[in-house]
Amino acid sequence: MTKNRQRHLLIIGGGVFQVPAIKVAKSMGLKVVVTDYNGDAEGMLMADYPIEVSTRNINLTVNAAKQFHASCRLDGVMTVGTDASQTVAAVANALNLPGIPFEVAERSTDKIKMRRRLHEMGIAVPHFRSVWTIDDLNAAIKDMSLPLVIKPCDNMGARGVKMISEPHEAPSAFHEAKEASISGKLIVEEFMEGPELSLDALVFDGRIQVTGIADRIIERAPYFVEVGHTLPSNQLQEKQDQAVELFCSSIKALGIDIGAAKGDIKLTADGPKIIEIAARLSGGWMSTFTYPLATGVNLMKAAIEVVLGDTPTDLEEKHELISVERAIIPRAGKILSINGVDDARKIKGVKEIIFLKEAGDSAEELRSNLGKTGYVISTAKTREEAIRINDLARQTIQIKVGEPGEVTWEVIRNNARKKFYIACKACAVCDGVECAGKVPGIGGIGSGSSFTENLHALARYKVNLRTIHNVKDPDLSIDLFGQRLSIPILAAPITGMETNLAGGMDEKEYAAAVVNGCISMGTIGMVGDGASPNKYLIGLEVIKKLGGLGIPVFKPRAFNIDIIKRFKAAEDAGAIAVGIDIDAVSFKTMTMKNQAVGPKSIEELLELKSHLSVPFILKGIMNPKTALAAIEAGADAIVVSNHGGRVMDTMPGTAEVLPEIASAVAGRVKILVDGGIREGIDVLKMLALGADAVMIGRPICIAAFGAAQEGVEFYLNQKRSELKKAMILTGCPDINHIDPSVIVRDSKGQVY
Repeated sequence: MTKNRQRHLLIIGGGVFQVPAIKVAKSMGLKVVVTDYNGDAEGMLMADYPIEVSTRNINLTVNAAKQFHASCRLDGVMTVGTDASQTVAAVANALNLPGIPFEVAERSTDKIKMRRRLHEMGIAVPHFRSVWTIDDLNAAIKDMSLPLVIKPCDNMGARGVKMISEPHEAPSAFHEAKEASISGKLIVEEFMEGPELSLDALVFDGRIQVTGIADRIIERAPYFVEVGHTLPSNQLQEKQDQAVELFCSSIKALGIDIGAAKGDIKLTADGPKIIEIAARLSGGWMSTFTYPLATGVNLMKAAIEVVLGDTPTDLEEKHELISVERAIIPRAGKILSINGVDDARKIKGVKEIIFLKEAGDSAEELRSNLGKTGYVISTAKTREEAIRINDLARQTIQIKVGEPGEVTWEVIRNNARKKFYIACKACAVCDGVECAGKVPGIGGIGSGSSFTENLHALARYKVNLRTIHNVKDPDLSIDLFGQRLSIPILAAPITGMETNLAGGMDEKEYAAAVVNGCISMGTIGMVGDGASPNKYLIGLEVIKKLGGLGIPVFKPRAFNIDIIKRFKAAEDAGAIAVGIDIDAVSFKTMTMKNQAVGPKSIEELLELKSHLSVPFILKGIMNPKTALAAIEAGADAIVVSNHGGRVMDTMPGTAEVLPEIASAVAGRVKILVDGGIREGIDVLKMLALGADAVMIGRPICIAAFGAAQEGVEFYLNQKRSELKKAMILTGCPDINHIDPSVIVRDSKGQVY
């Protein structure tokens, strides 16, 4: 080996169980190559060199490893917590890396070959038979005593494993096992009574170093679901010693002479018997968390050193703690929300809380070790205390589960985040911090301060509580553009799904979700123009289909003829009003698409107005002078807006400038406002500051991405409820009675 050459480690699998190994390898200064069929797997995203290939596809993995090795030498290969031992061995054999022969990996994976080998070597295993057909199973039931256990010979995680207590249970159990088997081969064996142990070991330099003995908790009969483990074991030392002796004998019998091994052992009345031996470290967090937490040994580091051909540097236990892992298993259904996690993490002794599911996912009725919602790992000096802490943490975590079609805002946000990819994180509070500077994208331009200032400006206003009145059911409706709207909230125009939002929805799908959702809630949705020359036609097609109940907003294109063409198309579609976002004169995406835009004079705007027979809206008003110019130019409504902070940095928030604009306008035209409106109380504040209605953009975009029309309806209904509550608490019987007296500006100008 060339001196000081950086070494490369190949990890087979990029899922959650491999992530700790990837992190440790990188901390050791190794370059990490990861293979997985899922390019978006967490481990693949962490890898220095991700290679998309299934862990089960041995030939393709070997070929990929050879190609990589030819240009950049690999120094070791391993896996953790997944049944890829044969793939690991095949790569190691092909590249002459430290590892066991392929046939050893094969008999450490195939339960029939494993049982036969161990039985031949005098190792205690349950009575068993191989099964291919239902007739084979029925014959076994006649010859062997019930209960029996049937399982695939070539799968892991207790998939397809089921107890057969009565002969009539055989057909369904056979079907489930067959479905879970890769090859179709099954094994049926005697059911063994007694507690279970899980053991890990490293094998190197002709020795076997056992690295943890845990009590394994199995529940949910007739299935075998591991719901947790406690380490170290609480079994009598004599029984543990017998299990260790059996484990080491099995490792030798199978031929595992380098790498790692894990074993599940049943402590029966006749002594310990092997359930399973695998040529890898355990999954289920024992090797990655509970053993290291209990002992202070970095087992992943030691395992990596072994597969690199080195002798582990530090396997001496540094302390003795009890470590407990328990699964989080809610009732079956759709997860609507997960709360209390932060409080649970603050409990002393809670070391890890790991979630594999989130709101919007389904919680299944578990039949194997797959599909768990999450895990809590705790430590303490005593077994009782470690278990108590774990129980308390899981009680603190509240998981709301509902019917499959039920929707919550958390579900919507999580769904949206998956569609947004990296474009938007669908933050709990859409405040522009995470997406600052992302234009194109969803954020604010430059530092993002114009975006965030919208929220800060609103936060400077507080609400005056007024509770002595008879307002019980306030009227939220308004008249706007000849329409009676049930709420004073409109959807702001957003376009550029590909440019700004990673293509998570197409333009028509998005426009339909927003406009339909608004109509369903008794209000109006706006559609945008976008930088592409013909994109405006998509929104207009949706508006036309819905009888004109929508408002298009066009860019201030340099030549009025281009805008007039759009006005004509909008009127043909039946749009109830049209607008121009006059602040888009230097919009970045317009420049990128070579679309000429520019400011408009009063005369130019009057010319545009002359071609309209519907209300004319000018969006992007940020001071009284421009508002008065808009009125002179024939605007029927203005939108106080800094374009969500997307056109210029360091602008004031819209709530800051709205009162002065409203005073100057003095009711001559309708005033709409957008910018940082997130809650119903924000709507109340904007109306009190002088707006006739508000527009909301990004949160409605999140709603549409998260659950299409249903998401928009859910969000608007939520804002309706919040505004109604705010009006009751301030004694406002209808929208017209919301005036400046219901709010007060913080005298210190402090942002909350």
